[in-house]
Amino acid sequence: MDFTNKVVIVTGAAQGIGRCIAETFQAHGAIVCSFDVQANPYFVGDLSQEEDIRRFCSKVIQEYGRVDYLINNAAPLFKGLPDCTWQEFNYALQVGVAAPYLLTRLLMEHFTPGAAIVNISSSRDRMSMPGTECYTAAKGGIAALTHALAVSLSGRVRVNSISPGWIETNGVEYTGADASQHPAGRVGKPEDIADMVLFLCSDKAGFITGENICIDGGMTRQMIYHGDHGWQKNI
Repeated sequence: MDFTNKVVIVTGAAQGIGRCIAETFQAHGAIVCSFDVQANPYFVGDLSQEEDIRRFCSKVIQEYGRVDYLINNAAPLFKGLPDCTWQEFNYALQVGVAAPYLLTRLLMEHFTPGAAIVNISSSRDRMSMPGTECYTAAKGGIAALTHALAVSLSGRVRVNSISPGWIETNGVEYTGADASQHPAGRVGKPEDIADMVLFLCSDKAGFITGENICIDGGMTRQMIYHGDHGWQKNI
């Protein structure tokens, strides 16, 4: 896939999956405009702050005049009951849902023909573990926002989302039960997500919009009962 001189926005691009997405686009010739609260090559800002988002969009349009792809990857807080405060819960929704909406709204008139948006949700948009309410709510919100935007931007911008499962971002190689519990036989890698992002932005995905693609090694399709396949419930 050739993305030479395509202008790509990647939020949360300083580390992990976002960094891998940004580097993969660059390896395919794209111009990457990164947005992260941490140090990064393009723009340091807080996605919970409207003024930072507006300054970022102005910078991109002034410098390039267009946007080909928007990748909303920045992660909300991973917190929940009983210790997540009102302010923290709202911060998670601002970063995870409101910011992607505002970015889309501000850039709407600058998307090129064939443009695409890819939102990074999570397999937690359909399953949970204790104490993750603000993260799960934000990820569920971005998954729903995806199909709403796809309909509103019909014929102009394709919008899809990806729901990663366990993606190891620190280069650790997991073996044993951590790997074998996945029907795919291993823990995920950032490249698994980046490759799908590039596919969804490419012309090869020209008939795909409004979809959510779960990339979790099959975990959400696996029924789990005590005593089956080595699974044990600790009572």
